[in-house]
Amino acid sequence: MPEITSPTLFLILTAVLSYLLGAIPFGLVITRAMGLGDLRKIGSGNIGATNVLRTGNKAAALATLLLDAGKGGIAVLIARALLAEDAAQLAGLMAFLGHLFPVWLGFRGGKGVATFLGTLLALAWPVGLAACATWLVAAALLRISSAAALVSAASSAGWVFWFGEGRLLILVVVLTILIYIRHAENLRRIKAGTEPRIGRKRA
Repeated sequence: MPEITSPTLFLILTAVLSYLLGAIPFGLVITRAMGLGDLRKIGSGNIGATNVLRTGNKAAALATLLLDAGKGGIAVLIARALLAEDAAQLAGLMAFLGHLFPVWLGFRGGKGVATFLGTLLALAWPVGLAACATWLVAAALLRISSAAALVSAASSAGWVFWFGEGRLLILVVVLTILIYIRHAENLRRIKAGTEPRIGRKRA
């Protein structure tokens, strides 16, 4: 954990604004704007890029991926530029929580993988790149997005140590636990062999 150096009022403001940024449901906004329907009634009902891909629109899925990742990354970079490392980590956490529990959608949001990776890239780009590479390798081998996400998240604490970024350990562990909690149903389907594969539409 970084030393707390930023004024308490500014940290509170950082937390609120980062949460609101993270709570923007880009997947839902993009699919509606492109006439693809209500994402919550498609596939798994999740608002993330993987479910957007199930609409068959790769451009919409890519835009969702980049914007969801950007929520975490932008929150971190702005907080770090204006305040300090304590605010940067708080911003990443709150943007992540905003994505998982958006006030606009009754606190029923996404699973946080893209926002997690975007946050890591902004906090420590070598760690973020390694986590992204882990996701790509796992996705190529397993062909299951959720499994790749879980492998990537689980590996992140190891990458934190590998690159000497121990200051991020507590945050990374907390985010990883939340990702596993949000993927509880996916874990059950993976165990049962019924989890959809990447790019496959889901009824």
